[in-house]
Amino acid sequence: MEAPSNEVFRDSIATIDEEGKRNWIFPKKPSGPLYEKRKLVSYFLLAFLFVSPFIKINGNQFLMFNVLERRFNIFGFPFWPQDFHLFVISMIIGVVFITLFTVGFGRIFCGWVCPQTIFMEMVFRRIEYWIDGDRNKQMKLARQKWDAEKIRKRVTKWFIFLVISFLISNIFLAYLIGSDKLLRYIKEGPSEHMGTLIPLIIFTGVFYFVFAWFREQVCIIACPYGRLQGVLLDTKSIVVAYDHKRGEGENGRKKFKKNEDRQALGHGDCIDCFQCVHVCPTGIDIRNGTQLECVNCTACIDECDSIMEKINLPKGLIRYASEENIEKKTPFKLTARMKGYIAVLVILIGVLLGMLALRNDVEARVLRLPGQLYEHKENNIISNVFTYKLVNKTSETIEDVSFKLRGINGTIKLVSATGEVTVDAQGLAEGTMFIEMKQSDIGGDKKKIRIDVYSGERLIETTTVSFLGPRSFN
Repeated sequence: MEAPSNEVFRDSIATIDEEGKRNWIFPKKPSGPLYEKRKLVSYFLLAFLFVSPFIKINGNQFLMFNVLERRFNIFGFPFWPQDFHLFVISMIIGVVFITLFTVGFGRIFCGWVCPQTIFMEMVFRRIEYWIDGDRNKQMKLARQKWDAEKIRKRVTKWFIFLVISFLISNIFLAYLIGSDKLLRYIKEGPSEHMGTLIPLIIFTGVFYFVFAWFREQVCIIACPYGRLQGVLLDTKSIVVAYDHKRGEGENGRKKFKKNEDRQALGHGDCIDCFQCVHVCPTGIDIRNGTQLECVNCTACIDECDSIMEKINLPKGLIRYASEENIEKKTPFKLTARMKGYIAVLVILIGVLLGMLALRNDVEARVLRLPGQLYEHKENNIISNVFTYKLVNKTSETIEDVSFKLRGINGTIKLVSATGEVTVDAQGLAEGTMFIEMKQSDIGGDKKKIRIDVYSGERLIETTTVSFLGPRSFN
C-alpha cells in the first residue's frame, strides 16, 4: 500500500536522495536568543573539556579514563581496578540521569550538551560560515567549478579542520593517558613515542572524517541514542514541537500576504516560508512532528520566532512543548514514570555516596602463596607463607608500613632486603611475608586471623586471612 502523502517523509531521511546518494545539507546560519544561550553553554563546556585534564585535585587529575591501566579519576576521585564497582555505579547513574531527562525533555542533551553537536555546530560550522559564507553562498560554491577561489577556500577550510581535529585528539589522549604523560611525550618528541603517535594520527583522521564529511549523519545513522526516542518519549515529554493547531488552522497553511485577514479565511499562522527547514542542521521539516533526526537544537524556534515577529504574529509557533500541551493546553508535570526514574536515581546516588564514604585510601590484600600449605618448625611453631599487595589510592607516599596481628600471639616476618615497606603515591607495593604461630594457639587445622596495616603508628587498613595448621586427632 502506498503511504499517504503527508507521511512520505517517514520513508526516507533528509541526507539521502531518491537515488540513495548523499544529499549534502547546507543549513542556514542560526541566530536568536536561544542560539546565543546555546553558544554560552557550548563555550563553557568546550572550556571545561579542554581544561579538565590539566586540573589537579590533591594531586589527582580532575578527569581521567585510562582504560589501558584501568585507572579512572572522576572529579578528582581516583578509581582503581579494585574500585571498578564504584565506576560502574557512576556510569549507571549517568545513564539513568540522561534517560530521566529524555523522558521529561526529549533530546535536550543532544542539542545542548552532546560533544558531537557542540563541535559540529559551534566550532566547525562557524568556521565554515566564516570561510564559505551562509547557506546560499555555500550552495553556490558547491556548484562552482574548481577555480582559484574555490580551491583557496576549500584548502583553507580543510587545513583548519585538520588542525582542530589534531588538537581534539591530543585532548582526548590527555584523558586517556594523563596530561602529565602527554606533556612529557610532547617535550621528548614524537620520534620517541611512535606507539602513541600512530594512534593519535588515526584518531585525528577519524575526527576529521566525522566533522568534515560524515557530520549530521553521526546523529542520524551512527548514534544509538536517537533510536531511544521511540521507547522513552511519550505525549507528556517536552520536545521542540510545531503547534499544528495554531499553524495549520482550519484551511491549512498559506503564503503571507500583506493586510490579509488570515484568521477570517481560516488559515493558520504558518506562512510556509520553509525557513525552519533551511536552518535545520539535519534537514528535516519540524512541521511533520517529532522525528528521529531532530536533535532539539532550537534553531527552528529562533528562526520561526523571527518570522512571526516580522509579520506581527505571536511567537511560539515552534517551541518547547509536549504533545498534550499543544492538543489540550496541559502544563508540564512529573509523570509516574519520571517519578520512578527519580527514585532509582536517588537510591543509586545514595549507594554511591555510602560506598565512597566507606572506601579506604589504602587497600591491602593478603593471599596464600599458591601451592603452599604450612611448615612445621621447632618448638611447635607453624609457619604459613603469604603474598601481600598494598594499593595506595592517594597522591602522597606512604612510608614506614608494618603489619601486626590483632588479638593473637604470633609474628610476621617480611621477605625484604631492608625490612621496610614504602608505597609510592598512586602506586602499589607487593611482597612476601611469613606468619608464625604456636600450634596450640591455632586451635584446629584452620584459623581466621586479622592483620592490621600501619603507617608508623597510624592504622591505615585491616584485612583477614586463613592460617592453616596440622589437623588434630583426638
